[in-house]
Amino acid sequence: MSAFENLMGFARDTAALGQVAGRLGWDQETMMPRGAADQRSEEMAAMEKMLHARRTDPKVGEWLAAIDPATLDEVGQAQVREISRAFDRASKVPADLAVEIAKVTSRAQGQWAQARADEDVAAFLPVLEQVVALKRREGEALAAGGNVYDAMVDDYEQNMTGAELAAMFDTMRPRLVALREAALAAEAPQKLSGHFDADKQMQLTEKLALAFGYDLNHGRIDKAVHPFSSGSGHDVRITTRTSDHDPFNCFYSTIHEVGHACYEQNVDDAYLLTPIGGGVSMGVHESQSRIYENQLGRSAAFSGWVYGQMRDVFGDFGIASAEEFYRTVNRVNDGYIRTEADEVQYNLHVMLRFDLERALMLGDLSVNDLEAAWNDRFKADFGYVVDKPSNGCLQDVHWSVGLFGYFPTYSLGNVYAGCLHQALRQAVPDLDAQLAAGDTAAATGWLKESLQRHGGLYAPRDVVRRASGMEPSAEPLLEYLEAKFKGIYGL
Repeated sequence: MSAFENLMGFARDTAALGQVAGRLGWDQETMMPRGAADQRSEEMAAMEKMLHARRTDPKVGEWLAAIDPATLDEVGQAQVREISRAFDRASKVPADLAVEIAKVTSRAQGQWAQARADEDVAAFLPVLEQVVALKRREGEALAAGGNVYDAMVDDYEQNMTGAELAAMFDTMRPRLVALREAALAAEAPQKLSGHFDADKQMQLTEKLALAFGYDLNHGRIDKAVHPFSSGSGHDVRITTRTSDHDPFNCFYSTIHEVGHACYEQNVDDAYLLTPIGGGVSMGVHESQSRIYENQLGRSAAFSGWVYGQMRDVFGDFGIASAEEFYRTVNRVNDGYIRTEADEVQYNLHVMLRFDLERALMLGDLSVNDLEAAWNDRFKADFGYVVDKPSNGCLQDVHWSVGLFGYFPTYSLGNVYAGCLHQALRQAVPDLDAQLAAGDTAAATGWLKESLQRHGGLYAPRDVVRRASGMEPSAEPLLEYLEAKFKGIYGL
């Protein structure tokens, strides 16, 4: 066998083991008994020890050195590029540090969930301090004298820096704040009220998932505290959550996670269990979840179809027309929770987290000061006071599991989605007529062919550029938001 064949065989086994580790994480969020947390942290640590050893195995370096990329086709070159990148990064992180991070973050996840339920920040801070210290050590190893936070971001969005993100967000923030203030000063659409049976929500949730092309033969829908998508290829699972008084939380969280899941399910099968066999970055991943959820799912056309489905399931729920339902679905609301935020304010939630985690990683903010810093920033950005920790610094799971550098990709995904949506509208001129019938096939088919099927074949900004025909920019997103919400609010 050639060096390339040996390398790819080894990489496939490593990818398969990574999927098994991911399934342990899925189980921890959905099915695992609470008392198994300590044992699960040992299991996760053992898996990470084995995976780290494979990712840094000297044989990988030897095979890479023996391969001339010029002899490979485009796919082969991409595989080698990604394996080389992962090998270089993993080799910089000591094995004992990687294992300790896996162990501590697994334990921290359970402690975060309990602290969140108890509204007890103090109970979570000691383990969070451990996580931050460990991730900072990892960042220092990866940065090799460079910027620690940039090294964190590079895990989720290759070749992106904190400075680039900060500049983009600085451009976006004034227009978002102005739009938010104008909307909140105008007459508000009707609020949804009433009681919505959880079982009926899940019944409609499955219908929505299928409408967006989610393949339940290779997936499943479960409940979790924090909705997420897990897996790739032929086993891609999502979770959602229900609220008796807020079915939109369930429905649009589901559509969001289906966007992630369909991206993974639609990657070319030829890339299955290889380094390019999944979404290329979290920013591109978020572009799919956000365009499914917002530009498609919250459009006037598709929300009209959802209105009919809700009336079929729940009967008369107090909203008189599809037009008023569209305004209600897109209502700009005061609120604390990022995942429940409207399109206008969502990115402001992300920017808050970006600035705080960047300060944590660079040593400019201590863990003990995090809650006060969060509450002060929230009051400054949103104009009212955080009422309880679960609505403040304990609301997200990300920091407990060590996902520093992840948050800004949510807003980057919105930026990418704005570019893609503009191109999609040009490619499918009768899109609204199809969405009004609950038919997303043309839209999701275009996304599959233009972007999703490529997996990691192209770099993040390259795949967005290829699909949209433009250099990624925040302008299409801001223009879309301003046009949409000025129309809704009569501004």
